[in-house]
Amino acid sequence: MAGYHNDKDQLLRRLRRVEGQIRGLQRMVDTDTYCIDTLTQVSAATKALQSVALHLLDSHLAHCVQDAIAGGGTEADAKVAEASQAIARLMRA
Repeated sequence: MAGYHNDKDQLLRRLRRVEGQIRGLQRMVDTDTYCIDTLTQVSAATKALQSVALHLLDSHLAHCVQDAIAGGGTEADAKVAEASQAIARLMRA
C-alpha cells in the first residue's frame, strides 16, 4: 500500500485544484493575458505541485523507507537510494 494512502483524498483535492489552475493558464494564454499575470499563475501552479511532491516524499520517507529500514537488509539500502534519487529529481525541477 502506498505511504500516502491515508492522505489520498487530500492529495486528490490538491491535484484537482492544480488541474483547475492549469486550465486557467490555458485560458489566459488563449485570451492573450498580460505576460506577467500569466507568469504569476505559472508560479502559483508550480508551487502547488511542489507542495504535493513534498507531501508525497514525506509520506514515502515516513512509511515506505521507514518500514524498509526496520526490516533491514538490501531492501533498506534500495529504499534509501530510491528516496535519495527522488530528492535529487525534485531539486533539479
